[in-house]
Amino acid sequence: MNQRLINRKTLLLISFLTVLIDQLSKDFIRQNLKTGLSSTLIPGLLKIRLVMNTGAAFSLFTNATPFLGLLSFTVAIGLIVWISRLSTPPFWQGLSLALLLGGTIGNGLDRWRLGHVTDFLELVPIHFPIFNVADIAINMALIFLCIDLITNRKKDLVS
Repeated sequence: MNQRLINRKTLLLISFLTVLIDQLSKDFIRQNLKTGLSSTLIPGLLKIRLVMNTGAAFSLFTNATPFLGLLSFTVAIGLIVWISRLSTPPFWQGLSLALLLGGTIGNGLDRWRLGHVTDFLELVPIHFPIFNVADIAINMALIFLCIDLITNRKKDLVS
């Protein structure tokens, strides 16, 4: 069974584009929306609300920006080393690493430059933490990593 592969240059390009989209979207929101105010993006589904988050996912480690900034830096370095040592990883694993790197750097840049992470996407129908493009990339990375684990297990069971 042939497995799709993805090369390092593509992984780094995906990471770069993730950081670029994340930072541009956050900058746009910071320039055009006041903190705490919201604007409807998709009625009944998605609002934009500018929030300065000093913590991590689900408000964990609130006011721990220096620690989280160091953690972002350490994870990013680890991911760069991991990607640089892979010749051509399987598609889902590579995509997972690229998005995780991009999301980590995106939120890390906020912590290092601003002292907080800019969050702005708010789901309306459910009570869920406000998030950003980097958070989406990190969560997609986890989903793709699970897909990689499942598809590789199935392949091992068939062999």
